[in-house]
Amino acid sequence: MHHMNTSVLRAKVSNRGQTSLPAELRHRWGIKAGGEVAFIDLGDAALILPGGTDRAKAELRRVLSERYELGLAGIDDPNLADQ
Repeated sequence: MHHMNTSVLRAKVSNRGQTSLPAELRHRWGIKAGGEVAFIDLGDAALILPGGTDRAKAELRRVLSERYELGLAGIDDPNLADQ
């Protein structure tokens, strides 16, 4: 399981729509100049992941797979669990 840091960091958006990734995150994620992050639009929020879109897709697969397995484990009806 991945460690979850619960700190909330803020950044301002410029009049051109640009923002800077806080240094704390750049250092922790190992992002250098020219590195990529992916933005996943959640509707009323956005998720930012280091590593660009390929990494974002892999992380979504991991999280959804874990949730799927937890959901299946919570089903008491054996006839429904394998569908």
